[in-house]
Amino acid sequence: MSHNCRFCATPLATVVADLGSTPWSNSFLEPTEEAIARERSFPLKAMVCSECLLVQTTETVPADEIFTDGYAYLSSFSSSWLEHARRYADTMSERFGLGGLSQVVEIASNDGYLLQYFVAKGVPVLGVEPAANAARIAEDRKVPTEVAFFGRETATALVNRGIRADLTAANNVLAHVPDIADFVAGFAILLKPDGVATFEFPHLLRLMEGVQFDTIYHEHYSYLSLAAVERIFESSGLKVFDVEELTTHGGSLRVFAQLASGKRQATERLAAVREKEAAAGLMRMETYSAFDDRIAAVCKGFREFLARAKAEGKTVAAYGAAAKGNTFLNVCGVKPGEIAFAVDRNDLKQGKLLPGTHIPVHAPAHLQVAKPDYLVILPWNLTDEIVADNAAIRAWGGQFVVAIPEIQIL
Repeated sequence: MSHNCRFCATPLATVVADLGSTPWSNSFLEPTEEAIARERSFPLKAMVCSECLLVQTTETVPADEIFTDGYAYLSSFSSSWLEHARRYADTMSERFGLGGLSQVVEIASNDGYLLQYFVAKGVPVLGVEPAANAARIAEDRKVPTEVAFFGRETATALVNRGIRADLTAANNVLAHVPDIADFVAGFAILLKPDGVATFEFPHLLRLMEGVQFDTIYHEHYSYLSLAAVERIFESSGLKVFDVEELTTHGGSLRVFAQLASGKRQATERLAAVREKEAAAGLMRMETYSAFDDRIAAVCKGFREFLARAKAEGKTVAAYGAAAKGNTFLNVCGVKPGEIAFAVDRNDLKQGKLLPGTHIPVHAPAHLQVAKPDYLVILPWNLTDEIVADNAAIRAWGGQFVVAIPEIQIL
């Protein structure tokens, strides 16, 4: 079956990762035979556009089926992510002189994890969030929230109500939108003439360097390089003027954009990231076509680890019922029983089964009861936080395991 680029419509010819067929990574199951029987899987393949360099999934699962009232991801369950949000509010307020007469709008504002810090500074805010359950939590935090998907239509409706933004934030959402052109165009409508839009997203360069294939899942339609983002923004009336390299999510970019008419000068940091991407071969199709073999090597290493643990009579558990972990487990072909259970702090996931592998999810307190020999950290980007919070497993000889980019027993 042929596919065209979801941004520029160029026919796609180069496969980056063919991960088979998997369930939606955040679609947790009730522990019943009926729920398991109803579970569906969908092809999961990423390809790169030779024209605009956008890496993208080939199948479009309807966003309104994923980001619903029961959407299970809530940002505030990670203390390190909350600290990241607090620092952002401090830094942006100082850099752009935000105060009581300013307007900050966050797109995909989730449970108010970020905007709450602007509220504390007396800066007017508005969240735009499609998942109603997350929006309700935000409202409880005094973060006014519009339950909607963002794009030209929503941006125009907000402007018609008198809302224009001095600063917009869009953290880890740019990859989640099937129509990326419509989404980005909304920011050009919503910004004040001198406004700034910031976007954070996992950097494609780091994904490829670290074999982070587990960040590929149906909810992520795009995998973004600076080169691709600049081309998309330019066509939508935005111009990138600065970029920061972040450690979050295994290596992310924070891109700063203004209207095409904006007067801010491009920074040296922007030129430096452009050069890094070119040096890493992100402009060449052969760089992408070699990625599948590296994925196979990671899965082989993890399967060998599970086989050794079984032969030695060791119990393996997993920490974090994260979307990336579900992609990883399904692509590696983990079978029921090979991992006894998973734990997660999010009570929306506890008592459920992981999609595809049907591993039961418990509260972290279950670790003290079951005392597993190995605890595989699935959200490896939070390894330091998880190791610190669960150091008690050392008391019975438990060891932490990270599987990407290769097996490490910590």
